[in-house]
Amino acid sequence: MMRQYELVERVQKYKPDVNEALLNKAYVYAMQKHGQQKRASGDPYISHPLEVAAILTEMHLDESTIAVALLHDTIEDTTATRAEIDDLFGEDIGALVEGLTKIKKLDLVTKKAKQAENLRKLLLAISDDVRVLLVKLADRLHNMRTLDHMSAEKRARISEETMDIYAPLAGRMGMQDMREELENLSFRHINPEAFDTVTRRLNELSTRNEGLIKKIEDELGELILAKGLTGTLVKGRQKKPYSIFRKMQSKSLSFEQLSDVWGFRIVVADIPDCYRALGIVHTRWRVVPGRFKDYISTPKQNDYQSIHTTIVGPSRQRIELQIRTRLMHEIAEYGIAAHTLYKDSVEPAGEIKLSPKSNAYSWLRRTIESLAEGDNPEEFLEHTKLELFQDQVFCFTPKGQLIALPRGATPIDFAYAVHTNIGDTCVGAKINGRIMPLVTRLNNGDEVEIVRSGIQVPPPAWEEIVVTGKARAAIRRATRAAVRKQYSGLGYRILERTFERAGKAFSREAMKPVLHRLGQKEVEDAIAAVGRGELSSLDVMRAVYPDHQDERVTVKPNTDEGWFNMRSAAGMVFKLPGRSKDMFDAPEGEGPEALPIRGLSGNAQVNFSPSGAVPGDRIVGIMEKDKGITIYPIQSPSLQKFDEESERWIDVRWDLDEANNTRFMARIQINALNEPGTLAEIAQAIATSDINIRSLSMGPVAADFSEFQLELEVWDLRQLNHLITQIRDLPSVSTIKRVFE
Repeated sequence: MMRQYELVERVQKYKPDVNEALLNKAYVYAMQKHGQQKRASGDPYISHPLEVAAILTEMHLDESTIAVALLHDTIEDTTATRAEIDDLFGEDIGALVEGLTKIKKLDLVTKKAKQAENLRKLLLAISDDVRVLLVKLADRLHNMRTLDHMSAEKRARISEETMDIYAPLAGRMGMQDMREELENLSFRHINPEAFDTVTRRLNELSTRNEGLIKKIEDELGELILAKGLTGTLVKGRQKKPYSIFRKMQSKSLSFEQLSDVWGFRIVVADIPDCYRALGIVHTRWRVVPGRFKDYISTPKQNDYQSIHTTIVGPSRQRIELQIRTRLMHEIAEYGIAAHTLYKDSVEPAGEIKLSPKSNAYSWLRRTIESLAEGDNPEEFLEHTKLELFQDQVFCFTPKGQLIALPRGATPIDFAYAVHTNIGDTCVGAKINGRIMPLVTRLNNGDEVEIVRSGIQVPPPAWEEIVVTGKARAAIRRATRAAVRKQYSGLGYRILERTFERAGKAFSREAMKPVLHRLGQKEVEDAIAAVGRGELSSLDVMRAVYPDHQDERVTVKPNTDEGWFNMRSAAGMVFKLPGRSKDMFDAPEGEGPEALPIRGLSGNAQVNFSPSGAVPGDRIVGIMEKDKGITIYPIQSPSLQKFDEESERWIDVRWDLDEANNTRFMARIQINALNEPGTLAEIAQAIATSDINIRSLSMGPVAADFSEFQLELEVWDLRQLNHLITQIRDLPSVSTIKRVFE
């Protein structure tokens, strides 16, 4: 267990002016509070915060963060309080310890909605001070290193949580070494059989090639030194088991097929030396085509910079090389933690000055912003996981702006990455000057120009095409907004007519004071609820005008004609037939104005009954929850079930212009002779009438007769009636009728 003086010495190595008093006080306080507590391994509990602090000293973090690491479990697991820590160590440290206490209570591996909500809380805590994340990652790393003393079930659960959330989060923050160790430790418990197999094969390979890494290091170092590059470090290593396993899985390779098990880093003084070292290596050894990436000129979103190349190097081994400066090496190892070292210092000549507002911070800010955009927890979880796990491609706008996207991204993702409004109005794209489909997968270096339209609404199907969480969330929001707008428009027209027939004035302003009575937060929400059928227009009337006496449904039979007059409480008059007539009481064109129905099949706010309706039919609309209005022909027997719910009846009419190009569905039933050629005759009659067969089913009804059920797509009732007459005249046809449901 690390001693008090050892901790201070660790920090002094990189921060000579360390506040020793703060570290000593935190050490003693944590030791006293944890007292005789033990870990599952039997070790003193204090060993855990000490090891977390040690991990953070490897990242060269300041003494305040080290003190937080020592104290991070005191509020949760001892008698310590936030007020006591504030008094002893200051409010800044107290807030960090409390933030870590809240995160410790989160269970990120649970049912999806709860997991998503907890991830929100985690990122919100990090957004207040990124040091919370650094301590939490160090805490998780030490817990993973000592996981063997837990039950098998708990090991698997914690490892899954680490693999899903903490390892990719460390990678996003640029802490690649920590990510690799977290992944490898998790892999060991999630898939122990695969871990053991890969580890054994790697050990066998190391034994066969003993000394190979040192030999390649020496040869690379000597070559670079001979070319005049001094102060260069060459370091080789064998890749981790999880990295090997992931590559085997993603590329469907066997272990024997892997040819780049070793990776080497060449660390030089400055950026020009990076490119000189690259030239030296490439002129000495053969390059593997397609394996060169320059992350110095185009850094990754987590601030990572290096030149990557693969060569067939010494001993004819295929090896990966990473060439970087010392500062880049620090960033690659410690990620955002490295900014605490350099944000106040002056970089050597030729280095890129790092801003404390790094790309890793920018990603975190963008993720936090998405919390405020109204996504539900599941969508936010999906968004964040997509952002955490994806590798990247780099594309450019026509003006040269660099846009980083996940691999497999499309121009739609590109448009949303530039701006949400550009994505919403995207109708096409030019890739490298050529018009290409929006489903095209983008490649590194593509220049993408988005073609826009002011009247475009993103189709819901785009959600299945895009790969970025931002695009997916924006498409969902736009789809919901479009549907809400449709329902709101329908609801407004229903309310206008309801109020008008009652002799009352309707306005949005009149609804504001009574929203609480309607169970709605916004006026538009209430109007849309009326359009969806979730809220009755009569309930709105009663809320706005409590003294209004609405008329109840009255049914007066007229036995001479078998008709029934029905007046709804909203004042709409219907003449419902005694199941034989097909018209309203008022002749068409007379009476109150009806809602116009155009070619709206498939529209979110207007649907058609299962048996369809065609222009020329006398129609009625029924308000149905979450469906808006469903249109029925007045002959439809399904209307009987709504006889006692007259407030749901809406008077509607057809409103089609001559340029209409929408076909409408109708069903017919035919009984015909069961003989060769009958179906061909019927199909020929349908085809010559310019009518489309949507579906067909048939079966025997007698020894010599078959029954045909057809769903047809027709322009209007006149065309349908003409077809029925033609088919009835066929010698093989016994009966034909239209079918209503």
